[in-house]
Amino acid sequence: MNVSTYAFVMVASRLLGKEGYGALAASINLLLVISVGALGLQATAARRISAEPEHVGQIEDSILRVTYRAAAALGLILTLLSPVIQRVLNLEHLGTALVIAACAVPLTLTGGLAGILQGERRWAALGLLYLMTGVPRLVIGSLLIAWRPTELWSLLGVAISFCAPVVVGFWALRNRRRPHVAHPAHTGMALLKESIRNGQALFAFFALSSVDIIVARNVMPNDESGLYAGGLILTKAMLFLPQFVVIVAFPSMATGSERRRALVVSLSLVATLGTVGTLAAWALSGIAIRFVGGDDFAAVEPRLWVFAILGTLLSMIQLLVYSVLARQGKRSVYVVWLALVALVGLGLTADSVLSLVTIVVLVDVALLVVLLAISAWFLREGASATEETVPAGVPQ
Repeated sequence: MNVSTYAFVMVASRLLGKEGYGALAASINLLLVISVGALGLQATAARRISAEPEHVGQIEDSILRVTYRAAAALGLILTLLSPVIQRVLNLEHLGTALVIAACAVPLTLTGGLAGILQGERRWAALGLLYLMTGVPRLVIGSLLIAWRPTELWSLLGVAISFCAPVVVGFWALRNRRRPHVAHPAHTGMALLKESIRNGQALFAFFALSSVDIIVARNVMPNDESGLYAGGLILTKAMLFLPQFVVIVAFPSMATGSERRRALVVSLSLVATLGTVGTLAAWALSGIAIRFVGGDDFAAVEPRLWVFAILGTLLSMIQLLVYSVLARQGKRSVYVVWLALVALVGLGLTADSVLSLVTIVVLVDVALLVVLLAISAWFLREGASATEETVPAGVPQ
């Protein structure tokens, strides 16, 4: 999924150019933020099923009902907000904003379906679902961009491809026969409340990881913001390269006996992958720039290693945020919101690609240190449950 998604970004950056790709990048970053609803549902389903497999039938039925309603509501709300989206992202056409709204429906459905498969640790079916999230985007999106190299048609290809994982998810769950032991903690309302809490935590993270391109498009000329968007291609690659670590580790992080070891091993693996990627971006910048977009983005080549560091920091922060969700922490999320506010405030003072990426890196370093300290405290050897933790099975 990650390779094909990255390949699509490469194709889009080359065919659309700096200004056209800047608009597509801003739209995709907004979709990442919108996807927090789906990821909140996925985290809720995966955590609940992993922690209490004896209630899997009730959890699945409840999460699917909540997913259907959330997809319809989010699609409607974003449709009503489409003029605002067009203005904030500085899009040429209102139709592009409407396509973003349409994307929300299959995105949300995919989240609920993926969460069930993840919680049951059905890795083959989940892997196929993720594969179909990336490959159709590369094929359909590239064909539409080659035919009509505009922001509208490029995003339309993304929207069409989002339907493929939904089909896979429903197929994988077509013969659901699970134990169905009723429990008041797993009603639709209980799962909705937890999904909202998870969603707002993930919203804070994805807003943090995506808001810089919106800041760039408002403080720099289109040409400069396009260069920044090109550097972010490498950042997103470094962010999503270790995504498999988060997906596989999360069910273990939701299980008390496995939580501490799962987080330590996962952080070590993500840091190792990030170090290798950053060194490669520094030593092989001439090759890396070709994967970013070629000669049009040559001005950002000397700074690619900084964007690689940024992606590694975000990947580690993402893992720590999922650790908070796994233990159902509440107060830790406030730190992410504070970092987001700081990034926007400081970012608006930037006047170049280097100054903005430096600000973003420094804010993310500070956030990572704080989250590491909080996690070390709550997961220390022999630590007992605190008010930060909501045990599985307790009505919330």
